[in-house]
Amino acid sequence: MSILSIASNASAWRGYEYYEGKRVLSWKQTGEHEFDGEVAGSEKQVYHVIIDTEHPKKSTCNCPHAEGKRIVCKHKIALFFTVFPKEAAEYMAEIEEYEREEEEREQESYDRIVEYVHSLSKEEFRNALINSLLEAEERDHYHY
Repeated sequence: MSILSIASNASAWRGYEYYEGKRVLSWKQTGEHEFDGEVAGSEKQVYHVIIDTEHPKKSTCNCPHAEGKRIVCKHKIALFFTVFPKEAAEYMAEIEEYEREEEEREQESYDRIVEYVHSLSKEEFRNALINSLLEAEERDHYHY
């Protein structure tokens, strides 16, 4: 289990941004699988981060989000990517691939809708539009 695999998407992305922004001020290896570092936070606060790549849940950070919790924060991810830049490159490649695939899915969906609309007669188109507008209105006014 990688520290990246147990991070939220938000922490992973923000950690990548911190890595790219060179927010890791210093780091050193303190054990076979342990790394200790200082990471600049958003308010010029410097956080002390320890990551354990063998036991990621034992990693620590003294930021308000993660202190005393087993949460993987952006500071831990920034340190992880700084220590393992290949992991950062692979992470970004996965993000870019996902975005390309998402764009393809959106284009395919758009193409299907355009094809469907062009296949309708004028009357069928009007009925489909009316039904869609009624459904949208119902969704907008439905309260849980």
